[in-house]
Amino acid sequence: MSEVSGTPHDRLATLSAGLLHLHKSLLDVERAAYERDVARITSTGQYLELVLGDPWFAWLREISQFIVLVDEARDADDPPVTPVDAARLIEQARAILSPSEDAGGFRRRYYEALQRDPAAVLAHGTMMKVLAQLEA
Repeated sequence: MSEVSGTPHDRLATLSAGLLHLHKSLLDVERAAYERDVARITSTGQYLELVLGDPWFAWLREISQFIVLVDEARDADDPPVTPVDAARLIEQARAILSPSEDAGGFRRRYYEALQRDPAAVLAHGTMMKVLAQLEA
């Protein structure tokens, strides 16, 4: 596949947009599972509290923190993001988003989400297309 042309900033903007879409999809998947297995979420405030503090959603914090890292690199002016920085973050995204039944943490829980929810599979497929476009 061809590389997304543009500056390192543009490449990281593409990566960030893909990650945000995936993150939202995974949040939706986990919300549905939480409501099915634990309790109905009755307000946006309750949902935000759960996402930020409940162990059920803790595994998603790794991707949340990575999105912040990508956005901070993209928005940095001094020093500006370099092609090497962008390539490193894209490779890091590829590693994080490699689901594995045998791994721990995010990669294991990501694997489990992909096993149980077609929406997660679709979001993963979309993200893999973004990563393929960003391949250096």
